[in-house]
Amino acid sequence: PPLAGHWRAPSGRGGRFRVAAARAGALPAEHPPRHSLGLLAMDDDDVANRKVSFRKCLEHLSGAGKAIGVLTSGGDAQGMNAAVRAVVRMGIYVGAKVYFIYEGYQGMVDGGRNIVEANWESVSSILQVGGTIIGSARCKAFRTREGRLKAAQNLVQRGITNLCVIGGDGSLTGANIFRKEWSGLLEELAQNGEIDKEQVQKHAYLNVVGMVGSIDNDFCGTDMTIGTDSALHRIIEVVDAIMTTAQSHQRTFVLEVMGRHCGYLALVSALACGADWVFLPESPPEEGWQEDMCIKLSENRARKKRLNIIIVAEGAIDTQNKPITSEQIKELVVKQLGYDTRVTILGHVQRGGTPSAFDRILASRMGVEAVVALLQATPETPACVVSLSGNQAVRLPLVECVQMTQDVQKAMDERRFKDAVQLRGRSFETNLNTYKRLAIKLPDDQIVKSNCNVAVINVGAPAAGMNAAVRSAVRVGIAEGHKMLAIYDGFEGFAKGQIKEIGWGDVGGWTGQGGSILGTKRALPGKSLEDIAAQMRTHSINALLIIGGFEAFESAVLFADSRDHHPEFCIPICILPTTISNNVPGTDVSLGSDTGLNAVVETCDRIKQSASGTKRRVFIIETMGGYCGYLANMGGLAAGADAAYIFEEPFDIRDLQSNVEHLTEKMKTTIQRGLVLRNESCSENYTTDFIYQLYSEEGKGVFDCRKNVLGHMQQGGAPSPFDRNFGTKISARAMQWISTKLKEAPGKGKRFMSEDSICVLGISKRNLLFQPVTQLRKDTDFEHRIPKEQWWLKLRPLMKILAKYKASYEVSDSNQLEPVHPRGHEEPAAI
Repeated sequence: PPLAGHWRAPSGRGGRFRVAAARAGALPAEHPPRHSLGLLAMDDDDVANRKVSFRKCLEHLSGAGKAIGVLTSGGDAQGMNAAVRAVVRMGIYVGAKVYFIYEGYQGMVDGGRNIVEANWESVSSILQVGGTIIGSARCKAFRTREGRLKAAQNLVQRGITNLCVIGGDGSLTGANIFRKEWSGLLEELAQNGEIDKEQVQKHAYLNVVGMVGSIDNDFCGTDMTIGTDSALHRIIEVVDAIMTTAQSHQRTFVLEVMGRHCGYLALVSALACGADWVFLPESPPEEGWQEDMCIKLSENRARKKRLNIIIVAEGAIDTQNKPITSEQIKELVVKQLGYDTRVTILGHVQRGGTPSAFDRILASRMGVEAVVALLQATPETPACVVSLSGNQAVRLPLVECVQMTQDVQKAMDERRFKDAVQLRGRSFETNLNTYKRLAIKLPDDQIVKSNCNVAVINVGAPAAGMNAAVRSAVRVGIAEGHKMLAIYDGFEGFAKGQIKEIGWGDVGGWTGQGGSILGTKRALPGKSLEDIAAQMRTHSINALLIIGGFEAFESAVLFADSRDHHPEFCIPICILPTTISNNVPGTDVSLGSDTGLNAVVETCDRIKQSASGTKRRVFIIETMGGYCGYLANMGGLAAGADAAYIFEEPFDIRDLQSNVEHLTEKMKTTIQRGLVLRNESCSENYTTDFIYQLYSEEGKGVFDCRKNVLGHMQQGGAPSPFDRNFGTKISARAMQWISTKLKEAPGKGKRFMSEDSICVLGISKRNLLFQPVTQLRKDTDFEHRIPKEQWWLKLRPLMKILAKYKASYEVSDSNQLEPVHPRGHEEPAAI
């Protein structure tokens, strides 16, 4: 189908964008095309005069004459539909034919109506749907050569020589066997007279790219598989609900979650809800665990905790590889402690429901990358799997990833459990160590005192995950031997001396709480520096952890500038970026932004559904974020928006006209709903009301319009599983850094003056990094409170492509696969 809209190149001060003309050739000559972040102008004059064209930009991605088959196999997972949608639309976008293969490998073997060409509208309104619309089934026939022979014949008849397989390690292994046998299968079909020799030559090789769809997150080589985050959402929703009833009756609950061979869901949900005990297949409890667990449960009750939560992976085993069941644990607790104990088995609830924002974005990115990989493949290219490393999409050799995944099971079978944990990856190991550290408090006489006071403060607007970060900091600090101090009500409270010691039990149950229990305010310390310095002397504060948004960063800069006048600030200071806006320099992802993004996406889903069955309607939705367009842009990608207006990409009336025309054309098809997101500060003049009135007027007779301002609902609610886990892990890492700094403290009377003693801890591509605020200052636009460079802008063309606009998507020229490492050199920056 023709692609609507012509996007002009980004340009302007500080990496900001200049956007598109309403129609080809509409921009005046005084606006030449510029290049940034892989976006190119699309005007016909530019093509002729400057030899810059869409085809030239993506010539190595031309899909003309190629056919791609997409299938989902094995167990279903939320987000599979987003991956299917991305494969179909990116495939059509580059000129290829894309075919649905219904019912997985069974449909490939059966052929006929199970293999159907898809069009753009085939994947409309499926982003928010769980499961897989093209079906999934186990297939015994495909395991035989006869079955694969039938499958090859069915593909050749339709000219399909590119396969995109979405499934687990078994599904991907089957695809690789099929690829290796392909030429032999075609020769056999030719000998049997079912295809001719010309077809054999034309379809001589098969390209295979895999995407891992599995809620268990049991595939080595990727930080997250499609569906895992959504499954964690289901688990945490149940845990939060159960905790209220358990508290009412002082009950113990044993929750069984999925994971026959992988304990990821059990481990992360235990970390995210602060469970008392967790059972994993990779890390069985030591001999005598029954007594240890009962002691731990009774100690928690003695601390006036009214409930106990025990989480069990369905594949949990002991050190002798004997199963540990939830009923077994219940009987033990009842017999030994006499507690009222109930068992809840979550089962297939974990597979169901709508996919989270994380899974939608992950699957969309993976789907587009899979098409790119297929079109770049040569006959010599081995089958690859598209993976996530940090926030980077990478391609890894499929065979090696599958082998490493199988090595984990082999290590467990041979009772080499330490090896199994290490083979799962550094992130899994870090999760496990963090859980152990936060769940079990050593007796006071076994903790070596540091004689240091470490203070924790929340600054700026409240954001989900703040309380999880405070809990983690307090408990890790106490375990490190520090005296932990809580500062209430931000810097205003700091100046007034609202500072109290906070203990291990004081932060129990904080992980799942939204907002800020300590209290937070936007006020900066500028006018109160003298008072704050006096309070630091009074309480002998040796280190400070600031959890907050851009205000936290500005405060740290102020402290760094004030060290010459106030020696009290010459201490280790760490900033944890925590804001829904994701606008803090030094990190790709801020704590709280995932929860805010999910609030935006869930609301967009409901708003779109409200128009179901009515006349054609376009919704204009305003998001928060200040001048940072992260929520609008990523929310648009996750919700399937037609446009997203952001400050980083200035737009004018011609761009609005282009979008209206695009929606008008779209509404003439079977699609009846449109979605437009607008960042609250994207333009001083093109307000939400203006855009609403413009769309309403221009759409008369075709569609009507509604507007919604999401407001502070984006800041509220319980933290998402990602933010609970991320806040817990990043805060623990910050406290380790503070402890290391304090141990390296200069001699008595000397102070920390080096720039690396005031740092922001954040994600940078694939790693967690501490970056001095003095270095980050030059990378910051203080006027608009955003970093000068923002990684997520590179995903903006992806949103446009999937919305049927022309845009140049930046891809690697190299189709080399990355090596697989069982453990990263640095800690991966994934959940």
